[in-house]
Amino acid sequence: MATETAALDTFVKDATRVSEHRLANGMKVLLVERHSDPVVAVMVWYKVGARNEREHEAGISHFLEHMMFKGSPRFAKGEIDRITTTLGGSNNAFTSSDHTAYWFELASDRWEKALEIEADRMRAVLLEPKEFDSERAVVLEELAMGLDEPWRRLTDLVQGTLFLRHPYRRPVIGHADALKRMSVADMRDYHRRFYHPGNATLVICGDISPADALAKARTHFEAIPCGVPFEEADPFRPTEEPASGERRVKVAWDDEGKRLCIAWPTAKVGSDDDATLDVISTLLTGGRLSRLQNRLVIETELATSVSSHNDARVEGGVFWIFAECAQGASPAKLEAELDRELERLAAEKVPTRELARVRSLLEAAEAYDHETASDVAEQIGEAAVDAHWKLAFESLSNALAVDATRIRDCAQRLLARERRVVGWCMPAKPAEPAPKPARKRGGRAPRRGAKR
Repeated sequence: MATETAALDTFVKDATRVSEHRLANGMKVLLVERHSDPVVAVMVWYKVGARNEREHEAGISHFLEHMMFKGSPRFAKGEIDRITTTLGGSNNAFTSSDHTAYWFELASDRWEKALEIEADRMRAVLLEPKEFDSERAVVLEELAMGLDEPWRRLTDLVQGTLFLRHPYRRPVIGHADALKRMSVADMRDYHRRFYHPGNATLVICGDISPADALAKARTHFEAIPCGVPFEEADPFRPTEEPASGERRVKVAWDDEGKRLCIAWPTAKVGSDDDATLDVISTLLTGGRLSRLQNRLVIETELATSVSSHNDARVEGGVFWIFAECAQGASPAKLEAELDRELERLAAEKVPTRELARVRSLLEAAEAYDHETASDVAEQIGEAAVDAHWKLAFESLSNALAVDATRIRDCAQRLLARERRVVGWCMPAKPAEPAPKPARKRGGRAPRRGAKR
């Protein structure tokens, strides 16, 4: 039986112990031992997402994620969910620009079933034509529902303007024309190129014996061939051209909402700027005392909500700011006040007391994000396929090391006005002006608000 001495690398923090292993076929296995609960999370991560799709394959990563639940040689359609429910667990999957992941959470005396299921659909998911056509209709309906949501339409337009050439410009769900033309043969080829042990990371996290877990991983996965090297399977992607000035886009929507989305091209996962932008996001919109929340929502009442997100990615990320204009407030004033806060961020160092508050919020968020076995498995797996798994444990210390000078300098370099895309979603029809009160002869016009 395999022993822990075979580990390529290990890491221990508090009550969590991680060991890295490699199967003979190249599959990376991360064993995360934590005995706080009698639960085990099993996740299989594939280093493939929307950025790895060719133009005619747009949306295939997400579509294949759906099809992985529609039958394999040992588990017919519906069996995965039925077995998971019978075992008292849960399962799901998700796709991003850079990766696709499948997860199970089960009690610690029955988690091996997840390995059996994952190995079977990795080896030979069925992709039956009838199921393919049926599920394509589901994905197209999901896409249509998203396009019928104003924030989704706005962010898609902003992202497509931010990245003019790189596949990051496309929504993960893809486009209807590509999905309609997609064939079973296309998906089988995509599965062959990317869904194999050499392009996968297995995370087993929770109440486990590492030696036993590694032996089970070998039993289920090691006989599967390694597959096409990622460098051969991954298609060419053009280099994104530097921004030549601020770009502005607009969406018309059939409601009275006025929505603002601003985005900048930013940093790769795990970079120094990635950590700094995490701090900046918390500084700007983390809690009621944050700068934009306080200025736009509480003091000026120009916005009903404001948020930001550091969306670091493998080949360059996005920093997002979203705001919803308050009823009757001026969109121009909202944008101007937001710009004043960004200019202050780039011109002045953050006071020590304010930075301490931000660090406290980041520490609290870290504790929350590592609360369950599934949380930890997700953090480690995502870091493993996008950068390195130790980043899951280093991201907080990296953020806490960010000082006021780094914040100011990062804002100057990356959040400059000439680098951004500004998008507004505005009412399709201007609001009807209130009718002017008629003057009576010899009298005065009724006062505002009086009945006529």
